[in-house]
Amino acid sequence: MKKLLLITFVTAGLVLSGCSSKKYFEPEETYAPTTTTSTYSGSIVNISRNGATLNNSRYISTKGVSHITLGEGYRFLSQSSTYVLAGNIEGVLKIINKKTGETLRSISLHVPIVSATIYRGMIAYILNNNTFGIYHIKKNKKIIENRSERTFAIDTRAASPMFIDSLAVMPMLDGKIIILDSAGDTENAKVVYISSEKIFNNVVYLSRMGNTMVAATPRKLITLGENGEYEYRANISEVVTSKGKIYLFTKEGEVIKLDSSLNEIAKKKFEYAHYATATVFKGKVFALDQKGSLIVLSSDLSKNRVYELGEVDSPAFIAGSKLYKDGTIIELSELGYE
Repeated sequence: MKKLLLITFVTAGLVLSGCSSKKYFEPEETYAPTTTTSTYSGSIVNISRNGATLNNSRYISTKGVSHITLGEGYRFLSQSSTYVLAGNIEGVLKIINKKTGETLRSISLHVPIVSATIYRGMIAYILNNNTFGIYHIKKNKKIIENRSERTFAIDTRAASPMFIDSLAVMPMLDGKIIILDSAGDTENAKVVYISSEKIFNNVVYLSRMGNTMVAATPRKLITLGENGEYEYRANISEVVTSKGKIYLFTKEGEVIKLDSSLNEIAKKKFEYAHYATATVFKGKVFALDQKGSLIVLSSDLSKNRVYELGEVDSPAFIAGSKLYKDGTIIELSELGYE
């Protein structure tokens, strides 16, 4: 876990402090947000695909700031309507009763947990040594655990496992996806190879868009569906899906709109923009630059307006229509692109 923590801290340092030779996004005109804002206690210290962990041991999810305390040293992994999942540096997976806030069970997986998802009483997880597994809560046991190929370094934006009906989809740390029966049958497991890079090649994004699966590593985006498999290469900062379209945010400051076959529909570039977080909400595209400029675009990327929110001092997180940044909650639905 020391290696994972080192990667996390080094990445955060580069994101927040940069270096003397780094160039920054400098919009010609900016606006002050007039949107409704509120505040939250604590600062974000860790982000997963499903939420953010605060330094006061609470967390932010798509439902907002939770009053549940995860416990010292634990970070938020994911939640269901019944349970909250948290993990710590020793590889302990904690299952918390969402209603009472009490710990139902602590499971020692012996290796730090990168990501986990809970669905119908089953937990799919990925460990730091590229092991995947499924744990059954009611049976109180692992029904499967296997290790994939060895990895040497990962991007900290790790995707979470996904359940599709009776299937578990595992986003591995070595650039591939393993699809298997969630009951534990591995004989008919399917492996989808996204990329074969040697380092920083873990799956950083995984979602379902209708009958199409969308997945990405730091340098490659794929879609897999009834019409086949398609790929698109880019230096990826973030991926968002909305209404059958894919929005790709690159490290070169581009915002690219794609269809499910990964054909380009529209593209807009903001010179030297380095995106900290992004989303698409009610026909508007939002992208927060690491220096505090919030770019709001129309869904066709033809119109845009830039709002100045101030320096990003700690990681930012978007859930639904709300942007959580440095103790402030900004309502995105009230911001426009013209």
